[in-house]
Amino acid sequence: MRKMSKLEWLCCIVYFTSYVTRINYAACLAEIVVDLNITKQLASIAVTGSFITYGLGQIVSGFIGDKFSPRRIIQFGLIATSLVNLSMVLLPTIQLMTVFWFFNGFFQALIWPPLVRLMVENMNEKEYSHALFTVSAAASVATIFIYMMVPAAIELSGWRLAFLVSTAMGLIVSLVWIRGTKGVKESKAVKAAPTAAVEPVQQRSNASLLIWLSPVLLAIVLQGTLRDGITTWMPTYISEVFNLGTSVSILTSAILPVFTILSLRLTTWLNTLVRNELKTAFLLFAFGFGAAALLNLFFSRSVVLEVLLISVLSASMHGVNLMLIGQVPAFFARYGKVSTFSGILNACTYIGSALSTYGFAVLSDAYGWSFTIIGWSLIALAGLLLTLFFIRPWTKFRNS
Repeated sequence: MRKMSKLEWLCCIVYFTSYVTRINYAACLAEIVVDLNITKQLASIAVTGSFITYGLGQIVSGFIGDKFSPRRIIQFGLIATSLVNLSMVLLPTIQLMTVFWFFNGFFQALIWPPLVRLMVENMNEKEYSHALFTVSAAASVATIFIYMMVPAAIELSGWRLAFLVSTAMGLIVSLVWIRGTKGVKESKAVKAAPTAAVEPVQQRSNASLLIWLSPVLLAIVLQGTLRDGITTWMPTYISEVFNLGTSVSILTSAILPVFTILSLRLTTWLNTLVRNELKTAFLLFAFGFGAAALLNLFFSRSVVLEVLLISVLSASMHGVNLMLIGQVPAFFARYGKVSTFSGILNACTYIGSALSTYGFAVLSDAYGWSFTIIGWSLIALAGLLLTLFFIRPWTKFRNS
């Protein structure tokens, strides 16, 4: 039990650090726009590009995560992303920063799929479910840290200080990780013997299985669109709609991960009752749709109310992510492809993330934030319908 708890703790600090070194640019976005006197679209290209490279990197990471040492892959990812963060302190132009941040997306992608494989191989079902919650919660704690640290860095020295702090954290944790995980099981996953119940699915190729999972893949794209689009643009939204300073607007985003942690706990509890990841995701999309509808109704009336509604919408999508990205890949352990499917499913998240980061900037500039929020409602509704459609096929598969 001590070994499992140690691994869980190490996974938490690694994922915490990966978030710190990944979302710091988005947290600085509003200040970068002002400081460098550039447009939102130009500043957002770095985030959009990093989401694309992160998504593509997830597929590569998923594949190699089932073939090579996940410990070493994660260590390399942490060191590389730390060096990219250091470059953001030194680079003089937004064009160079954008190119380097593209590489950050790929290096970040080397962390999650191997991490999932290590947890699945070293934990039983109950331990994995608990670890999945704590690791996901660590990302939310990292978000709170970033949205409090960045305003402080801006006030003390400027937004580049935030990247210097992130660099130091990444390098230190990479050493803690590789030393702390000595002796952790990294056995090559063995494909389970097929049974009559699961034989029709097991005989499918990866391509046909992904076609079968296409409603889930689309739902993941939609939750990624909302989850990361809201996180990226909430400070700018608050600043522009309510005329608040960038530091104050960034600080309001610290409430998002507080709601996310509550949502992750609620999601874990809800899934123990429902015992079906797609049903749980459907209910969370319904919560998100309700919050987006109310946000349309009360647009620009109260900064407190809107921050709360945006937080509920964002938290709901994090719950969906926990189900579809965290829990679903574990069911592919029977094929020895936990890391592979974790990478593919997570890649879909960042297709949505890339679309939202640039797309929401274009929509808000061209049509205003009110129109953009209508788009959020439609995205949540589409996710609700997709998960509802796939509940029955998934129930048959997971119980076979």
